[in-house]
Amino acid sequence: MKKNKLLMMLAVLCTPLHAATYIHAGKLITAKDDKVLTDMTVVVENNKIASVQKGFVAPGEGDQLVNLKNATLMPGLMDMHTHISSQQGQGSYMERYTLNEADYALKGVYFADKTLKAGFTTVRNLGDQYNETVALRNAINKGMIKGPRIFTAAKSIATTGGHADPSNGFAKKIAGDPGPLEGVVNGVAEAREAVRQRYKDGADLIKITATGGVLSVAKSGMNPQFMADEVKAIVETAKDYGMKVAVHAHGKEGMKRAIEAGIDSIEHGTFMDDEIMRLMKKHGTYYVPTVLAGNWVAEKAKIDGFFPELVRPKAASIGPLIKDTFAKAYKAGVKIAFGTDSGVSEHGDNGQEFALMVEAGMPAIEAIRSATYHGAQLLGELDSLGTVETGKLADLVAVKGDPLVDIRLLQHIDFVMKDGEVIKSL
Repeated sequence: MKKNKLLMMLAVLCTPLHAATYIHAGKLITAKDDKVLTDMTVVVENNKIASVQKGFVAPGEGDQLVNLKNATLMPGLMDMHTHISSQQGQGSYMERYTLNEADYALKGVYFADKTLKAGFTTVRNLGDQYNETVALRNAINKGMIKGPRIFTAAKSIATTGGHADPSNGFAKKIAGDPGPLEGVVNGVAEAREAVRQRYKDGADLIKITATGGVLSVAKSGMNPQFMADEVKAIVETAKDYGMKVAVHAHGKEGMKRAIEAGIDSIEHGTFMDDEIMRLMKKHGTYYVPTVLAGNWVAEKAKIDGFFPELVRPKAASIGPLIKDTFAKAYKAGVKIAFGTDSGVSEHGDNGQEFALMVEAGMPAIEAIRSATYHGAQLLGELDSLGTVETGKLADLVAVKGDPLVDIRLLQHIDFVMKDGEVIKSL
């Protein structure tokens, strides 16, 4: 018995404490800049990048080798606008009457898995139903389920009748009177209360709907829906709690009020003009275009009965404009972070956004950097995410071939590593 224990102890002592993973990459996009490196080795230890070395470095005894010599390795992709616990479809407007919190939570588990396998290792979730994405984030972080790293706004903040008022379209007898607890505010005091409630609920950031929206059961898709003092109160309170503010906006006036109040990102931005673009550049505001969502709703608007009749004309008229707005914003030098609004379109199809961005005039390398470097910068997480550098978290993806030659390759990611764990391999 003593001999066996001694042998076991010797075996433990002779085993490397932390076996490393050596990744041999034929091409490497670090996303620090627009350079592409060839014949590189990325060494991963535990959940971090231990080194990035020129040439194909041989692994040590007990180390793992991942052969990506015929592939392009990149940082894990980041989607800055998702709704990961829901998804639009024929008849989905009835779900708010028929689904419970547990239903949305379980949907989130399924969609999180699809998103991660599509190569998106980090997402911002900009609005849910019952704070279910807070629980989903926590479960993923604890390793209980697989999914992307989630930064969630939990329930979006709206005004009465605004785009994220959860009672829009309800009969009066069931609508109730939602307030700050449910993310509906009127006036400065309630605006501050709603931010503090999101903090209490465990949200990472704040999402407000500064203008009307396409898919809400309400007439206008672009009118301003917060007064300037309300937006300012939200931003001031959020900053006190260390939270960034993302702003859904289609119309110009709502964007202007939000940007001048100091928000961090404009989502969709359909009717932004030269004045708004200049303001965004002045304030360093990020633009998250969601071109895929615009295309998707425009196509579905052609189908009788797919959307409620109040929604259909908005989807048909507003959706197709986002791609042109994105093209103008890119040419104007507005900072752009990748976002799809997945949950409108199908989860797992996030990569389709890249081709739309390239078609609109953004070079492929910049589209990739928008979903890596710029996503991390928008989140305030550039110290740990967004590029392939020593000391950063080991979130890595790869595709066979060269996405700079064919950006559509990013619609089918071949290799996924999140937090040092291989999720999907060649």
